[in-house]
Amino acid sequence: MLTPRQKLLALLTLCLTLFAPVPAHAAAAGPAAARNPVVFVHGYNADPGVWGSLRADLRADGYADSELFSFGYDTHQSVNEVLSGRLAAYVDEVRRRTGAARVDVVGHSFGSLVSRWYVKYGGGAATVDHWVSLAGPNHGTSTAWACALWDQACRDMTPGSYVVKNLAAGDETPGEVKYATFWSDCDEVVNPDSSVPLAGALNTPVGCLKHNDLLGDAATSAGVRAFLRS
Repeated sequence: MLTPRQKLLALLTLCLTLFAPVPAHAAAAGPAAARNPVVFVHGYNADPGVWGSLRADLRADGYADSELFSFGYDTHQSVNEVLSGRLAAYVDEVRRRTGAARVDVVGHSFGSLVSRWYVKYGGGAATVDHWVSLAGPNHGTSTAWACALWDQACRDMTPGSYVVKNLAAGDETPGEVKYATFWSDCDEVVNPDSSVPLAGALNTPVGCLKHNDLLGDAATSAGVRAFLRS
């Protein structure tokens, strides 16, 4: 039989066990929030290296390199006949490698047209969760006339082109995809500036930034990252 002192010690031990604070590392344990891999699609006459700043910001937010993918391609080819199909194959490979059902796509400039065509006409509405356009010539840009004579991609970017007209036909933001655009009111490449926003998208003005400066702008990066978390 326990003595009164032994009973008291046993009761104190039980209380300390039940009400002991949980260690910080244990409180933080648990499955990580699910997120999609991100596929970056660069613009005309560019390459995957343009995404260095945004990739670094996403890594700082907790993304691993194995969740960030940069699609590289020849920017002088046709959006609808060649490039959107190659992007579709690339996204399928990303999904196979990661096991993800959907990806998030971030495009800059001409990459916006390539990725939009994939979403609207290439099956991407079923595989893309968030779609982002940074300074995309979504309704065409008059500056593309300067190279349209000899370059198919430039012809695709001209106002009223086959690509521009078909992307604007009907619903500009089809499916269950979440859409966002970020645009500058003094973009020297996309003319007019109003070419970027899309009906049905979250359209965010970034102030007076040059066309390529959106790629490294801290406020734009913060807006993109917040949108991907939505």
